[in-house]
Amino acid sequence: MTIAIFGAGVMGETLLSGLLRSGISADDVVITERRPERVAELEARYAVRTLDNLQAASAGDVLVLVVKPQDMVALLEEIAPAVAPGNLVVSLAAGVPTDAIAAALPEGTPVVRVMPNTPALVDQGMAALSRGAHVSDEQMEQAMALLRSCGKAVEVPEGYQNAVTAISGSGPAYVFYVVEAMIEAGVVLGLPRATATELTVQTLYGAATMIRETGTHPTVLREQVTSPGGTTAAALRTLDDHKVRAAFVSAIEAAAHRSRELAGG
Repeated sequence: MTIAIFGAGVMGETLLSGLLRSGISADDVVITERRPERVAELEARYAVRTLDNLQAASAGDVLVLVVKPQDMVALLEEIAPAVAPGNLVVSLAAGVPTDAIAAALPEGTPVVRVMPNTPALVDQGMAALSRGAHVSDEQMEQAMALLRSCGKAVEVPEGYQNAVTAISGSGPAYVFYVVEAMIEAGVVLGLPRATATELTVQTLYGAATMIRETGTHPTVLREQVTSPGGTTAAALRTLDDHKVRAAFVSAIEAAAHRSRELAGG
């Protein structure tokens, strides 16, 4: 089976490197790129073939579309003549529905839509996959395996994709935002920036690991840290006074709304 990745940007390269680290041979992967200097870089770094879009569509069994949403129509028009029966199409383009992609390809082409996120760069991605029409269980598992090469993957109904975008697609930015604030608070309190950064990042990593490894509800974990009348209680009261929880809910709702707008919904 040959995997063709269309687009050698950050996410395209992330997926490529993840596939190779997972044990897939470079001989079984091709990637598209038009810039000669980028072609040389990819071939030297990963020993993979770089092809043009039409060549890649002809060579691939699984076609992974990692392009910007505004570039999707042109790409589909270009590769449609080379898409063969049995090819699986996996799209990582935000907001583009499976039926819109399928409509531009030969009748019966199976399409899977994916919302990845940037921690895939360090093999800690969270990808949500939705199957379109004509996708078999076996093909869905193929798509899931692709995304598991650089993190975790879960199947969701396509109607959930705007919510997924708001939670995990945009989610890393919310975490970075909180980390920035905690580091700045440490500096205000007199800590060297490097120390404040190390304390914050490790605390975040440790807290996330506790949630995942223990399976304990975050409310219980929070209560375990919060002694009556203590420092944590004082901090949480201030956060509640500023309606931080409500602000997060509103922010995530706004992200989901914008996702619907971008998708034309």
